[in-house]
Amino acid sequence: MEMKLCQSCGMPLQADADFGTNKDGSRNEEYCCYCYKEGAFTKDCTMDEMIDTCIQFLDEFNKDSEEKLTKEQAIAQMRQFFPTLKRWKK
Repeated sequence: MEMKLCQSCGMPLQADADFGTNKDGSRNEEYCCYCYKEGAFTKDCTMDEMIDTCIQFLDEFNKDSEEKLTKEQAIAQMRQFFPTLKRWKK
């Protein structure tokens, strides 16, 4: 089964609680609970601002990862990856 990722921040969507919600309260299949709530994005931001937000969770990401990234490596990877996500596609 293909892992779903938030199409705004790239967070893996695994548990029901990870998913955002639509206006009617139903589960949104594309965005996480931190980025999307009640049918709208929780924060109006640019892609670079989203990267700044996500980099704050690097230590948490690294503890679950075999490859430990530096802040600079993680930012470089996000700058490459985020434009492929639905929210940031041009």
